[in-house]
Amino acid sequence: MSNKTSIKAFPVSWNDEQDFHCGMSIRDYFAAKAMQSLISNQSEYLTDFDYDRVAYVAYHFADSMIKLS
Repeated sequence: MSNKTSIKAFPVSWNDEQDFHCGMSIRDYFAAKAMQSLISNQSEYLTDFDYDRVAYVAYHFADSMIKLS
């Protein structure tokens, strides 16, 4: 995985003197969006409601989105 996964989804600077950024990673943001859709739509990717499978599939989608960006 490239360093694209360390990019912050919502970076903020605490003040002008520091270059300190925090926020969730773009990978986590993409996975959260994918997970939201998977759960709300009971996607065909999920035969049984298995939380581990939901997380796995969501991160797979996130990794694919990062790879294509």
